[in-house]
Amino acid sequence: MTSFTCDESVSLCEGNMMEVCGSTDSCLREFGCEQSLLSRPDGSASFVQGDTSVLAGVYGPAEVKVSKEIYDRATLEVLVQPKVGLPTVKERSQEQCVRETCEASLLLTLHPRSSLTLVLQVLHDDGSLLSCSLNAACMALMDAGLPMSCLFCGVTCAIDADGRIITDPTAAQEKESRALLTFAVDSTERKVLMSSTRGSFSVHELQQCIAVSQKASEKIFQFYRDSVRRRYSKTL
Repeated sequence: MTSFTCDESVSLCEGNMMEVCGSTDSCLREFGCEQSLLSRPDGSASFVQGDTSVLAGVYGPAEVKVSKEIYDRATLEVLVQPKVGLPTVKERSQEQCVRETCEASLLLTLHPRSSLTLVLQVLHDDGSLLSCSLNAACMALMDAGLPMSCLFCGVTCAIDADGRIITDPTAAQEKESRALLTFAVDSTERKVLMSSTRGSFSVHELQQCIAVSQKASEKIFQFYRDSVRRRYSKTL
């Protein structure tokens, strides 16, 4: 398993980036990733952020049911399985967020009238579950070799009662925060592909969280590159 530790704080005080120095705890937890874990899916990956862990499997392109067929692009289905019990409204919301992000990056028009299925199994949830699911999904899509216009990653920000922004919060930090925001960021222009928010926050705080997430995404994309490089350097 490839791992990465971030122990330095990110300062957004350059160019047109917003001034958030002194009010941000942007240290990311340790990352871990392993691809091709499962034999049956066309691509699979596990992704770990701190104590949060998600396993992803991709199936397809495959034959699609006539009722779900789209004539000019592939049909993408995302399924989130909780650690215990059956999926609830929370999992359905996560499925929609992941599906919208994947649809924005995948070149689905190259596989018309076909089906793609992404299954996300939650192994452990200690905060920032949606962003961990997004990262696991991206690594699984890469492992499946599906054509993509860009990679993506997920970054979660929590705003505590004092207005401090915490990136990659734990479950305890999420519980104590007054707002929780998760963004999917692309790898080419650092644009926000998807956002999911909860709680109360100002427009200025939203813009600050976006800026912090864009900066933090650089470390995640570097981890992607290092992880894939190490994997294929062993096979060449």
